Amino acid sequence: MIYRFRVILDTEEDVFRDIEIEEEATLEQFHNVITQSFGFDGNEVASFYASDEDWNQGEEISLFDMSDGSVPVKLMNETTINDIVTEASPKMIYVYDFLSMWTFFVELAEIAEYENGREYPNVMFVHGQLPDQAPDKEFVADDSFDDDVNDEDVMNLDDYDDLDFDENWN
Repeated sequence: MIYRFRVILDTEEDVFRDIEIEEEATLEQFHNVITQSFGFDGNEVASFYASDEDWNQGEEISLFDMSDGSVPVKLMNETTINDIVTEASPKMIYVYDFLSMWTFFVELAEIAEYENGREYPNVMFVHGQLPDQAPDKEFVADDSFDDDVNDEDVMNLDDYDDLDFDENWN
């Protein structure tokens, strides 16, 4: 089967690509198609994230294993598209270049039959131009942490003067 995706840049302007790719393709192959279709060189770190209906970020699938080995990491080259995306769970988030944070919403539009004579992956439609720099992202911390902190646990900034650097160095 062929999966048809719309890959939308998270920006105010309409910038997206419609891509069809084989269901057994790896996420690394999908990553390569996305980077090429948007004009990136593909040399930056990237990750896909499973997503729910409301675009909440779920499990990460990384391009490279940069963990310390204590927690297993899913890698793009070991994960096929149909391992992550289904008709019941059709959304992913894709982040390219963690310094710039190019963020894309990836949504399965259709599952279609393989067409003889067509090469896959295939960029079906291109709309909009990539801006010169990634849109600014505003990250807001979850307020739930503040509820768990007692005023007694918070150190007053004036108390830092009383700390001896050599004595308190870890």
